[in-house]
Amino acid sequence: MQRRGLLIILSSPSGAGKSTLARRLRDWDPTLGFSVSATTRAPRAGEVDGADYHFVSEERFKHLVAEGEMLEHARVFENYYGSPRGPVAEATDAGRDVLFDVDWQGAQQISNSRMADQVLSIFILPPSIRELRRRLEGRAQDSAEVIEKRMLKSWDEISHWDGYDYVLVNDDLDATEAQLKIIIEAERLRRSQQPWLVDHVRALQAEFEEGT
Repeated sequence: MQRRGLLIILSSPSGAGKSTLARRLRDWDPTLGFSVSATTRAPRAGEVDGADYHFVSEERFKHLVAEGEMLEHARVFENYYGSPRGPVAEATDAGRDVLFDVDWQGAQQISNSRMADQVLSIFILPPSIRELRRRLEGRAQDSAEVIEKRMLKSWDEISHWDGYDYVLVNDDLDATEAQLKIIIEAERLRRSQQPWLVDHVRALQAEFEEGT
């Protein structure tokens, strides 16, 4: 009676609470995996292959893309980044969900990939643009220039809200977390995620016919 795992996509503009919510979800369900990206850039000091990133050559990366083995990918400056399908498929075949922290373009690619029927996409909106700015400034992690760049980018990200299965307004972190858990638990019960049901119904049918 093992279900198939979900590909859970979380997207939002920076400062809307996505990273905090992702961390809370993983605390709630320790079996929830996180997609480890592949990259063509060189490892930095302390980074571990397979844990921080899958480090591959540009030739290998392009081969994986050509073979449909990248669920999503993009070029950032001089390097390529993407989500390999293999480890994700291995996890979902074992009944484990995998979490993706990607932008709308990555979400779109995953939703159009070979694993599209297992995708659960959720977009997190801020309660207001003023509150979004307040949160970015309150983190005290970025310079004023970086914050302005994030704010300018936020509208482009928000404009793609209607491409997701669910959209939540994060005006209360605890309430949004509770809503996320409800969504995930319901989607885990989706008929398409329960491949064992086909054999179960056939067994019921056989039992019924034997009894009549």
